[in-house]
Amino acid sequence: MTEQMILETTPLNAVDRCDRCGAQAYVRAVLLSGGELLFCGHHAKEYAEKLKVVAAKIIDESEKLVETPAN
Repeated sequence: MTEQMILETTPLNAVDRCDRCGAQAYVRAVLLSGGELLFCGHHAKEYAEKLKVVAAKIIDESEKLVETPAN
């Protein structure tokens, strides 16, 4: 398995930070050029249209932002 494939399949966690502002990242954009960019929910929305042009894949884990009630 290549390093890029491992990155794409590894879920984002609290250590992963937005490349724009440093907040926790919830979106990974795997670029056509082979690199990747990480974004918080805010910046992912701000750059969504531009990312679609340069990204091979966009992995959105922003559903983690939705609170679930404690049982």
